[in-house]
Amino acid sequence: MSTLAPTPGQTVGPFFGYALPFTGGAELVPAGRPGAIRLHGTVFDGAGLPVPDAIIELWQADENGSVPQVEGSWARDGWTFTGFGRTPVDDTGHYSFTTLRPGPTEPHRVPFFAVTVFARGLMHRLFTRAYLPLDPASAAADPLLSTVAEDRRATLITRPDAHGFVFDIRLQGPGETVFVEYGAR
Repeated sequence: MSTLAPTPGQTVGPFFGYALPFTGGAELVPAGRPGAIRLHGTVFDGAGLPVPDAIIELWQADENGSVPQVEGSWARDGWTFTGFGRTPVDDTGHYSFTTLRPGPTEPHRVPFFAVTVFARGLMHRLFTRAYLPLDPASAAADPLLSTVAEDRRATLITRPDAHGFVFDIRLQGPGETVFVEYGAR
């Protein structure tokens, strides 16, 4: 049997705005849960303008660094932490998740949120990480961050605010977020 060559992806919009979001997708935990935080930000295009029709996915470990292996990401029960969320941005490009502060998945590793971006005009979804604020030595010791030029690492680091953390995503241009590729396409 011959092997087939992979075909290119297709642009993911504009239909995804009603096809992918699901009820409660932005609430990985209820807002009133002890330890609940807000991770939010804005998606910007190459001209620095907000992207009004992107979808953001969030994947993460729990507070103890365990990656959840439970069902229920689609049908939220209001208390089980599944480590997955998906939400569309609003008309100003802003997104927001209610979640937990992730713990390190291995000893001496820094915790992070795995973030996926879907938007019109993208042939493939984009992957990045959002790290909690950390010191330069921890950043330099992280397997992924240590491979990123020091002047670009800031694009992967969240900023604290009154309710949690801000993580803006710049698709291209000045201050472009560092994106990650997993395996061959």
